[in-house]
Amino acid sequence: MITPELDALLPNPKAGETPLDVIIVGIETHICVTQTTLDLLERGHRVYVIVDGVSSMNKEERGVALARLRDAGAIVTSSEGILFEILGDAGRAEFKAVSGLVRETKEETREAMEVFSKI
Repeated sequence: MITPELDALLPNPKAGETPLDVIIVGIETHICVTQTTLDLLERGHRVYVIVDGVSSMNKEERGVALARLRDAGAIVTSSEGILFEILGDAGRAEFKAVSGLVRETKEETREAMEVFSKI
């Protein structure tokens, strides 16, 4: 949920200000992640929900929430996907470092994606 204090700091796309690209991770996908994402979408921002960066105590809730957020206009993607999307292409100086990080954590990411794909 967007608090009044945070709302005062955010640009207002409905008033012609440039919208933000916001990356969301968190716990209790169906509560905190959903409320924050829906608030940001309603305000006109682009929201990326990182599928391997969200969770829930009740596994059934996570999938329902992700489907709802996708239907509402959020971009549901993976941590690796968003990293390389932000990076752009292999011509960037940071590409080698990011690729190394992805390789170092590929097993943990694979395991997380396996677990989350069953939820």
